[in-house]
Amino acid sequence: MKLKALVLVPLAVSALALTACSSDDGGDALDTTSCAPVPQGFSGQPTWTVDGTSGKATFAVTDDAKNAAPKIDLSTPFKVDQTQVKTLKQGSGAEVTDASTVTVCYEGVNGTTGKTFDSAYDRGAPEQFPASGVVPGFRKALVGQKVGSTVGVVIPSADGYPQGSGDGSINPGDTIVFGLKILGIEG
Repeated sequence: MKLKALVLVPLAVSALALTACSSDDGGDALDTTSCAPVPQGFSGQPTWTVDGTSGKATFAVTDDAKNAAPKIDLSTPFKVDQTQVKTLKQGSGAEVTDASTVTVCYEGVNGTTGKTFDSAYDRGAPEQFPASGVVPGFRKALVGQKVGSTVGVVIPSADGYPQGSGDGSINPGDTIVFGLKILGIEG
């Protein structure tokens, strides 16, 4: 639940009670109830490579049909000076807007340490939150994407946590990296 504490503005009690569902727009039916970690032994080809101002990040789509996490490999310290977003696999569902409440599987990695600081994939369950309620870089990874999309994003400190996170897992100046899959939207 770190993402809620780190990224999200406080949610109303009613928002916490929302169930994981998506708008029915004729897109592929998605499992909106589970997330899975990167399959053991996965060594697929990179889908996206980002050369940072220092270090390198690579993303590879794993078993997307089972909502498995994209594999993220970093050479640390990894830093970027601007947010970069890449659709690793295009979904066919409705488009996320600022007004959407999204259901997402995600993993966040600190570019300085290479350590995962939050992962719905590791918890095995997606999170649901308003697209407008996250740090600017994460919002850029959501808005405009379609349900079913798997997305990679690298976020400099200015679009993430310029003062660091309250729990100390992200320090001032740290780049953060997310791999995510959008499972559904409301609104």
